[in-house]
Amino acid sequence: WTQALPRALGTKHAQTPARSSSGPRLQPSREGYEPLSDKGPTPTELRTVALFDDLSDGTAQRVLLAANPLHFTAGQHILWEQEPCRAAYFILSGDVRVYRVSMEGREQVLVRLGPGQAFNTVPVFQRDGQNPANVVALSEVNLLAIESADLRRLATENSDLALALLGDFADRLVHLTDLVESLALHTVQKRLARFLLDHASPGRRQATKQRWTQQDLAVHVGTV
Repeated sequence: WTQALPRALGTKHAQTPARSSSGPRLQPSREGYEPLSDKGPTPTELRTVALFDDLSDGTAQRVLLAANPLHFTAGQHILWEQEPCRAAYFILSGDVRVYRVSMEGREQVLVRLGPGQAFNTVPVFQRDGQNPANVVALSEVNLLAIESADLRRLATENSDLALALLGDFADRLVHLTDLVESLALHTVQKRLARFLLDHASPGRRQATKQRWTQQDLAVHVGTV
């Protein structure tokens, strides 16, 4: 480890010892994130991430060796947009908000993610990839980080992981296509009605956990 991950994981610092299977994965940063545990993630924790659920045992073990467990507190930024992509992230517990901010200060929420979901997987595979959005913790968040070079290597060596990543990319493309259609073709009233219906549907975690303020609604439906 010769440098931190993104800015939320700290600025560049002196070299740290190579990882071992028993020691802490990362050093604390200036913003106070902590290793989730000294022993690293368990196979059970890894399988809670949808992208890793169907991996072979061999591939899952190789992913475990590359995964770095991290902890963030509510309000901490995990990523800042347009900074160099250092890693992809996989949520074990807690919720995050993924959003963009325009030059005029207008905020648009792209998606809210929770346990079992992933973010920042796409720029890992781009030449000189940058974080495409800001990501902030909405609660206590435990996640796994896999550095870009490690994830590219794992995808090259393990076809089941490569297929899982392609499926993840396809889901993101569909989501963003739907978001563009909503913002471009539907009125604010229709977007708000769709948002309320989606988040009131039986079985959605947000329907029981989240209290939406007017500001929350505005940044989700694109009226800020």
